[in-house]
Amino acid sequence: MRVLWQLFDNNKKWAARMREASPDFFEVLFRQQQPDYLWIGCADSRVPANEITGLLPGELFVHRNVANLVIHTDLNCLSVIQYAVEVLRVGHIIVCGHLGCGGIRAVLEGEKMGLIDNWLRHVQDTAGKHRALLDSARTDEARQDLLCRLNVIEQVCNLVSTPIVRDAWDRGQALSLHGWIYDIRDGILHDLGLCVTRPDEIGAFYRKAVGEVSGAGDA
Repeated sequence: MRVLWQLFDNNKKWAARMREASPDFFEVLFRQQQPDYLWIGCADSRVPANEITGLLPGELFVHRNVANLVIHTDLNCLSVIQYAVEVLRVGHIIVCGHLGCGGIRAVLEGEKMGLIDNWLRHVQDTAGKHRALLDSARTDEARQDLLCRLNVIEQVCNLVSTPIVRDAWDRGQALSLHGWIYDIRDGILHDLGLCVTRPDEIGAFYRKAVGEVSGAGDA
């Protein structure tokens, strides 16, 4: 099938619903986007950022990749962050992982997936860093859940060290970094207790967050 008619039909129905709820919705949306949040999440199709946060188009700037990574050589992610911080002037950057992440599971199970193994090397580094904690988890599921959380914490740390974020703080821009986890099993978001608003906060918040998720990993 060359044309996916069902998706076009769904789009027309969605647009009609939006206009019914707010007749000038698309006119306002076209003129300007003013999101207060940048969401860095996983590419997993089960984690639709706008829907699970209850935000409309234009209210959430979104970047997604496999395993929600912030890598210092990823120009795609860094470009999104720079645009969000310096042009859109977002006040919050949210790194959100999710339980049941296939990339996390592949790392723990040693599954070979081809090219993406190079990308997931960063998750392997996190697993190696926290090997003792992961080995203390009582079940495979608990171990996977723990690495999902630890991965988010490490990505927030990566965000803190980017020149984009540091420069924003240096010029007095209000910018908060958050680490969240989404539980696909019940649809609920959880704050990992990691909210960084200046560079000198990361050490204490990092230790606190790792300690808290370690307790969750023992379950």
